[in-house]
Amino acid sequence: MTDYVIADETDVMPRDGTIKLHGPVGFEGMRKAGRLAAEILDALVPMVQPGVSTAAIDDVVRQMTLDGGAVPATLGYRGYTHSCCISINHVVCHGIPSEARVLRDGDIVNIDVTPLLDGWHGDSSRMYLVGDVPLKAKRLVDVTYECLMIGIEQVKPGARLGDIGAAIQAHAERHRYGVVREFCGHGLGRLFHDAPEVIHAAHKGTGPELRPGMFFTIEPMINLGKPGVKLLDDGWTAVTRDRSLSAQFEHSIAVTETGCEIFTLSPAGLHRPPY
Repeated sequence: MTDYVIADETDVMPRDGTIKLHGPVGFEGMRKAGRLAAEILDALVPMVQPGVSTAAIDDVVRQMTLDGGAVPATLGYRGYTHSCCISINHVVCHGIPSEARVLRDGDIVNIDVTPLLDGWHGDSSRMYLVGDVPLKAKRLVDVTYECLMIGIEQVKPGARLGDIGAAIQAHAERHRYGVVREFCGHGLGRLFHDAPEVIHAAHKGTGPELRPGMFFTIEPMINLGKPGVKLLDDGWTAVTRDRSLSAQFEHSIAVTETGCEIFTLSPAGLHRPPY
């Protein structure tokens, strides 16, 4: 049985498996943090070009986060030493920026940022196309974005978390793509990762009931091939087992009285590539 609690908007509550229900203070905090995340992803568009190192992108993310009055939530998180994750081609998620990894013509790239602003986490990721990208890669990116938005369309009071995953899975598998199971969306707010887990392949009508005030991410990872992934020896980087391309988009959202609110929408309208 799922436990719901009224969130303490002024302090960090424990990660104890309960689902927090937030009020006006939380909504306002998440709007500000989410907007900063989206502004950072908007600002990266002209920088994502062949020849640019992922370390240089990470530096810009860090500086923009600090300039916005926030700190990168990933910096120091469980020993992680960078301000964002940059996942290229067959990297599913948690790709580590480095000077050695330089963007190449034809790459597809996910950049995942989480500014922590005034105690609230704005978590979002977006795909970018580098130079002349093959049609099959562009199609994967398009369908992955569609999966995200179809999942968000399921969010309203009285629905179930499983409705989100069922809709995402059906759309991805209609195109014969694989939906990653090993990673999922998550609750957030004053905590970076909290209950509930948001599974992207699920059965309709299952899982906790969606109630107004819930905050969580939806972040489907869709593979051009099979859904299997493996973790590299660095302990962070997850890649497709069959080396097929992978794409991901992520929004932080809230359940409202009438549906949902997306905290991380692009202010510039740069929702999916080409930008």
